[in-house]
Amino acid sequence: MDDVIVVGAGPTGLITALGLARSGVRVRVIEAEPHIINSPRAAVYHWSVLDDIEKLGILDEAESSGFRKQDYTYHVLRTGERIPYSLEILEGHARHPYNLHLGQHQLAEIALRALRSLPNTSVDFNARVVQLDQGDDGVTVVSDGATGEQAFQANWVVGADGAGSTVRALAGLTFDGMTWPERFVATNVFFDFERYGFARTTQLIDGRHGAIIAKLNNDGLWRCTYMEEATLPEETFLERLPEAFAAIIPGKNEYRIDRAAPYRMHQRSAPRYRTGRVVLVGDAAHATNPTGGLGLTSGLFDSFALYPALASVVHGRRQEDLLDRYSESRRSIFLERVSPQASANKQLIYHANGGGERLEEALQGIRRLSTDAEYRLQRLMYTKTLATPPL
Repeated sequence: MDDVIVVGAGPTGLITALGLARSGVRVRVIEAEPHIINSPRAAVYHWSVLDDIEKLGILDEAESSGFRKQDYTYHVLRTGERIPYSLEILEGHARHPYNLHLGQHQLAEIALRALRSLPNTSVDFNARVVQLDQGDDGVTVVSDGATGEQAFQANWVVGADGAGSTVRALAGLTFDGMTWPERFVATNVFFDFERYGFARTTQLIDGRHGAIIAKLNNDGLWRCTYMEEATLPEETFLERLPEAFAAIIPGKNEYRIDRAAPYRMHQRSAPRYRTGRVVLVGDAAHATNPTGGLGLTSGLFDSFALYPALASVVHGRRQEDLLDRYSESRRSIFLERVSPQASANKQLIYHANGGGERLEEALQGIRRLSTDAEYRLQRLMYTKTLATPPL
């Protein structure tokens, strides 16, 4: 019997499992896919999560696989105005005064290797959860895979299986909120953006052709995420990609697509993140549009809050109601801070705040990022407020 079964081998699931295992908890990870999926998703880790990644012993490897970055630019497409700012102001205020660029699948792979090096851990890929039954003394999870159905028992289950969470559904929890009427298209593209004056992260503001463009590695691979109407056929999004890129990328079709994926965007949350012996983290608990990188950031802060709390419950040092405090804190932070800010970010980048006075008002604040050091520091400290203090 395991202490904890974590369902989902994405970054939040594996980070949670690693933290539990390093705390002496017996952990099993169950993942429906045959391996960690390399899909264009989150790629930027805010400075505020790096301390906790370091505590888990994997920051050095993560930084050697990715790269540190401090430079950012807002670019207003219509006028050509560029507003640069830097994270250098964090020096002296943060242990890691920079953001880290690294594909989320790479962080998951690093966490997986660290997890497998520890005793009392196991990872089952190609095993889709089909049943979950809670009792007074534990939980039974049934998975279906290449060898048929298997049943596993554990004291606790962590649902880290994404916005379409099977664990959440089997636990009887809803996923309340809304789905945006647009679709994001995330692309990994080889193109020399720096040759055309783009910062390594450029937030392109436009009511029609807004995009976020970020360097992924030192081999010329970049991420370009743009938006299209969700009423357009998803299966033909690649046919429309050249037209979208023509408005975003300078030059004459000098780019080469590595990967591309369309996906819907949501602002949703479960009504609670703990029910009985089931606890939710990351997108299984809450989903946001990714503008500003707050989705994975808030998911990692879920993990950092949950694993020490759950470990203390498993080891009998704290009562189970500690997990209710986890649920209340993380849900409150998502609904009151993460979701509103991510929605505002999307409104600015991809809709230009509707243009006119509302856009100019937002730009006045953005310009202060370049000219007012105290204001810039205050704004950059925002992502630290998304963390839950030790429970």
